[in-house]
Amino acid sequence: MPTPLWITATPPAPHGELHIGHLAGPYVAADVLARFLRADGRPVRFTTGTADHAVSVQERALRTGRKPAEVAEGYHAAITADWRRSGITFDHIVQPRHDRGYLRWVQDLFVRLHAEGVIAPRARLLPYCEPCDRWLYGARLSGGCPHCGVTGAGGVCRACARPNDCGDLLDPSCDRCGTPARLRRCRRLYLPLEPFRDTLADYWATLDLPPRLAALCEGLIEDGLPDVAVGHPGDWGVEVPVEEFADHRIDACFESAALQLFGHAARNEPWPERTVHFCGFGHAFCHAVLLPALLLAQGVKLPQDFLVNEGYRLHDAGADETWALDLLTEFGSDTLRRHVLEARPVGRDTAFDRDRLDRARQVLDGTWNGWLTRLFTAVREDSAGVVPEVPPGGTGWDVQARRLNRGVDELREAYSLDSFDPRRAVAMLDEIVRSTDDFGHVNDHERRRPRRDGRHLAPLVAQLGVAAALTAWARPVMPEGADRLAAALGIAPGGPVTGEALAAPPAGTRLAPPSGPVFGF
Repeated sequence: MPTPLWITATPPAPHGELHIGHLAGPYVAADVLARFLRADGRPVRFTTGTADHAVSVQERALRTGRKPAEVAEGYHAAITADWRRSGITFDHIVQPRHDRGYLRWVQDLFVRLHAEGVIAPRARLLPYCEPCDRWLYGARLSGGCPHCGVTGAGGVCRACARPNDCGDLLDPSCDRCGTPARLRRCRRLYLPLEPFRDTLADYWATLDLPPRLAALCEGLIEDGLPDVAVGHPGDWGVEVPVEEFADHRIDACFESAALQLFGHAARNEPWPERTVHFCGFGHAFCHAVLLPALLLAQGVKLPQDFLVNEGYRLHDAGADETWALDLLTEFGSDTLRRHVLEARPVGRDTAFDRDRLDRARQVLDGTWNGWLTRLFTAVREDSAGVVPEVPPGGTGWDVQARRLNRGVDELREAYSLDSFDPRRAVAMLDEIVRSTDDFGHVNDHERRRPRRDGRHLAPLVAQLGVAAALTAWARPVMPEGADRLAAALGIAPGGPVTGEALAAPPAGTRLAPPSGPVFGF
C-alpha cells in the first residue's frame, strides 16, 4: 500500500474563535484537496493542531482574568467545533495539553537538538517592560518590523514573514500597558540557521515554490540566515528541558513546527513520500524554513509542496459579521465553503465582502436548488417519483454530454495537487449546473406536445445523471449538499471525480427529495 500523502494546515492559536478569514485561508482549501484525493483512491493523512502555548493565549488570559489553560481549552473546543460545522475533517488534531506523549516528545526533540549543537545559547538584547516587570516577546511586544517597517508583534512578521529577534524591532513597546520597552541583555537558546545554508538552498531549489515564498527563501539566503530564538523566559508553555534555562519556555514557532511533526510521528509510520503544507504567508517561515531545518537536522528530507494564501482583510466589516460560527449558523457550510473558495486570497490580499457572500447563497438558491427542485418536481409529476426506464437523451444532449466530459477533465485539473485551483473548481461546477439547467428548460417543452410519446422522459434521466455526478464532482467543495443530494437520489456519495459518475440512478429507483434546499439553506 502506498505511503499516505501528508497534508498539514497551520495550527491556529486558541486565543479566540475562528473567523471567516481562517476558513478562507488554509482550512477549507486543504479539506477540498484531501476529499478529492481520498475519493480518487489516494491514501491521505490530514493533520493540524492548536498552538495552545502561543503567547497570545496567555495575553488573552491576562486581559480576561482567566488562566491560560482555561483560555486554551475553551477556544480549542470552539475551533474544533467550527471545523466540524464547516465540513473540515482532519485525521488528527493535536491538542498539546492532552495528546498522550506530546510534551515529552517535544522536549526530547529539543534535548536531542541541543545535545547535537543544533540549538545553542546566545546573549542578546531583549525588550523589557519595567512597569509590568516582564520580558517582552511574541504577542507581549509591539513594534515596527526591522525588514518591512509594518507594526506587529515580536518573533515573525505577519506582513513579510521574516523573523525578528524582538530586540531589533523599531520603537518596541509593551502590548499590555503601552510603555516603551527597555533593552536588556538576556541569555536564551537559539537555533542558528546559517549552518543549514547550503542544505536549505539545495532543498528549496528542488521544490516548486510559489514565487513570493521563493523570494522570501532566496532573500534569507542572500542576507544570511538568522539565528532563531527557540526559548524565552516565562511561565506559560512547554518547559525548556535544559537545566540552565529551566525558567524558560519553548518558543511558539518552534513548537508549531514540532507539532506538525508529532502529528505524523505519533503513528510510528514511515515518513510520507510527499507532504503538502497549507498556510498563510505570514506563517510561511515556520512551515518553509524552520520545519525543513528540523527535519534536515534529523537527516530527513521530504519532498514538500506549499500552498500559500495571502491575507483576507476583515477590518472593513464589524466583528459580529465575521465570526465563523455566526456565518455558519446563518448561511450553512455549503454557502460559506463555496464563498471562501471563490474569495480565497491567492497572490494578493482580498477583503471580506458581505454582499459577495449573499450572492453565493443566491447562486445556490436560484440556480442549483432551483434546477434540482424543477427536476424532482418533473420526475414526481411525469414518472410517479421514480427514475424512468429510458436512456438519457433530449434535444442537445449529445453536445451537452461532450461538454460535461470535457468539463470534468478541467474540474479534475482544478482539484489536483499539481494544478490546484479551487476557485476554478467552483466556476466549473457553476457552469455545469447552469448549462444543465438550460438543457432542462429547453427540453421541458417536450411535456407540452399534444402527442406525449415519452420523449419528455429521456431529458429527465439525462439531468438525473448530472445530479448523480454532482454527488461526486461537487463533494470536495460542498460535502453537506452533495451528501443530501446522494440521499435524495438513493446512491452512495463521495465517488471519484470522473466521467463515470455521469450516470443516473438505476431505473425504478424512488427519489426522496429533501423538504428544504439541497445545497445551503
